[in-house]
Amino acid sequence: MTPLTVTERLAAYRDGTLDPRSELHRARAAALADTHHTWIHVLDEAQLAPYLDRLEGLDPASLPLYGIPFAIKDNIDLAGVPTTAGCPDYAYTPAESAFVVQRLIDAGAVPLGKTNLDQFATGLVGTRSPYGACPNAFHRDYVAGGSSSGSALAVALGQVPFALGTDTAGSGRVPAAFNNLIGLKPTCGRLSTRGVVPACRSLDAVSIFAGTAADAGRILAVAGAYDDADPYARADQPPTLGPGRIPAHGFRFAVPPAEQRAFFGNAHTPALFERAVARLQALGGVPVELDFSPFLEAARLLYEGPWVAERYAAIRAFIDRQPESLLAVTRTIIGAGSEPRAADAFAAAYRLQALRRQAEAAWQQVDLAITPTAGTLPSQAAVAAEPVARNSELGYYTNFMNLLDCSAVAVPAGFQDEGLPFGVTLFAPAFYDTDLLGLAAQLHQTGVDTLGATGRPLPPSEPPPPDPGHAVELAVCGAHLSGLALNHQLTERRGRLLATMQTAPRYRLYALPGEAPQRPGLIRDRREGSAIEVEVWSLPAQEVGAFIAGIPAPLGIGRVELADGRWIPGFLCEAAGLEGAEEITHLGGWRRYVGG
Repeated sequence: MTPLTVTERLAAYRDGTLDPRSELHRARAAALADTHHTWIHVLDEAQLAPYLDRLEGLDPASLPLYGIPFAIKDNIDLAGVPTTAGCPDYAYTPAESAFVVQRLIDAGAVPLGKTNLDQFATGLVGTRSPYGACPNAFHRDYVAGGSSSGSALAVALGQVPFALGTDTAGSGRVPAAFNNLIGLKPTCGRLSTRGVVPACRSLDAVSIFAGTAADAGRILAVAGAYDDADPYARADQPPTLGPGRIPAHGFRFAVPPAEQRAFFGNAHTPALFERAVARLQALGGVPVELDFSPFLEAARLLYEGPWVAERYAAIRAFIDRQPESLLAVTRTIIGAGSEPRAADAFAAAYRLQALRRQAEAAWQQVDLAITPTAGTLPSQAAVAAEPVARNSELGYYTNFMNLLDCSAVAVPAGFQDEGLPFGVTLFAPAFYDTDLLGLAAQLHQTGVDTLGATGRPLPPSEPPPPDPGHAVELAVCGAHLSGLALNHQLTERRGRLLATMQTAPRYRLYALPGEAPQRPGLIRDRREGSAIEVEVWSLPAQEVGAFIAGIPAPLGIGRVELADGRWIPGFLCEAAGLEGAEEITHLGGWRRYVGG
């Protein structure tokens, strides 16, 4: 049976066909039976009990992640459970959970345990752990990718529907690509890193693994509250670089020229990348070949420059006191961070700033970029023979992202002849996270004919997924947005998020008075209107009537003009219903108003 997504589980809890206690017991049994070295610690029945007891008697619709099991990379704190960072001698037991973990728990999610990783999150291979090397979910002779190997495997093997990782140099994207998952690396600071063992503290990001882009977006919406106790936290905001929000059609995307693409001898992946580029074109994109030199030079700075000193600074007292506690390869990499001088750090910072300026110029020409997530997927034997060289190859397309302040999402993009997954990464400047997820959902879906609805290859005897029939596009602008209180009214009717975009600049947005959940009022105003952020959802035609019947006055469904010129059904408000309403047009959208 195909594992259920977050959205599907929530619907099953609401209709009573599943219950959280039995689902957590099933997930725990699967984790304990795991043979991929996925877990470092699985919660026992006594540890799970408080989380499950809290859900007893609650309406499943009352919490956005009610009863959803999830995994946590073991450099992220969970209260009362040791954090090892992949090094037993380093372990400590935190009294509080990391900020993002607590946000998920407060939303009803249930932690199943802590997952394996490359020691101190230093590596992209998933083999640098005293708890065992993590084999690939599709072929045990190959690596799972790191450093968030265990979190990726927990989702890929169907043990949990989503997991938290971290991503400083690619650790949330490479394992996603190698195990056929969505891997979201949000804008740095978008998810709090308080309660995370630092790798490079100024560059660290908490990442999300999920089976679908919609699930990743749901988790981002819940976990992404601003944490004023985290010095590196940043509130969600409109992008400041690039031509603006990514349009639904006619968007321009950068592609590295052929001479700057690297596949490291893999004969299968170049064609898969070309196919992904063609699918992005079919979705309305216009490819633009751009010189990737600034990005590639920035990538080399991460490990060849003084930023490795930040890894050393993160555990300086421990590595100086107990160097023998680290694996040899980890000790060599992090230990080298004691050598750069302050002058080296300033020289590299100056060079990075120049590269950032060059990258900014590129963003004025395109809306986003696409690259392979990794050019090849190495075997465990190849990594064992040349661990540093193979690891460096995996960072070719990933190491620059946080140095250049990009948002990124890894997307499954097919399979090599030997059944190994291949993935691409969509990336853009900071705070394009939801835009990229919307496009990733479409790109992922275009592979259904060959990959099946979950992205896994269909067995020869299994027919393609059935045609879902006619669907209606619907623009939503308030509590029905992903992760907000009424979004379940769409997802439980098999709605699918297509894109996050804006209306034409001819609307005004109001917060209507009344009981929670508060409702929006969207009014068309051709003279003094603005562009308002909306999500475009696809809803099966047979579900539309019941959905509309539940919409309370003064709201209704009318025709909304989108920024790309299309008119589609969407929420509008009667002018008479604005008495006592607060105008929030200047915020540009509902999320900025509710802080979600």
